[in-house]
Amino acid sequence: MSNYIPRLKEKYVQEIVPAMMEQFQYKTVMQVPRLQKISINQGIGAGIADKKLIEFGVQELTQITGQKAVPTISRKDISNFKLRRGMAIGARVTLRGERMFEFLDRLIAVSIPRIRDFKGINDKGFDGRGNYSFGVSEQIIFPEINMDKVNKINGVNITFVTTARTDKEVLELLKKFGLPFKNQK
Repeated sequence: MSNYIPRLKEKYVQEIVPAMMEQFQYKTVMQVPRLQKISINQGIGAGIADKKLIEFGVQELTQITGQKAVPTISRKDISNFKLRRGMAIGARVTLRGERMFEFLDRLIAVSIPRIRDFKGINDKGFDGRGNYSFGVSEQIIFPEINMDKVNKINGVNITFVTTARTDKEVLELLKKFGLPFKNQK
């Protein structure tokens, strides 16, 4: 394997860490928040009736991320939704390391600009523990998806898990990576 380093990983080490050290007055480099993983989920409710939709969802997430996705399984019976315990209801994949930085780079540079009527990512998806989640209403914004082979438009949820302690730190970290948040008042 070559000694290739993803562009955003290099940016993190050379630009983001020094900037955040100065901004938040950290005493050591180890205090600077870092991105641990990115989880991508796709709920496919219609998959209860049609098992093929789950397979397509897993296939699409695998194409988008470059890593094998797995089906998500229901944990309990819900009669109103005709859902039984153990049925496949979606797809998910968790990215770490180099693949995580590659996905983030493609998300920022290629996919987000393809969102129709885009005015910035909502800044309300923080959980207070250093994580941020947002949803994309169509999986077709990803260039890896072939429009002709899509049989159902599904949304995708993306969660960034970091080592940050506060929402302010996460917001600053993700802004420095280049995520386009809505202008704050």
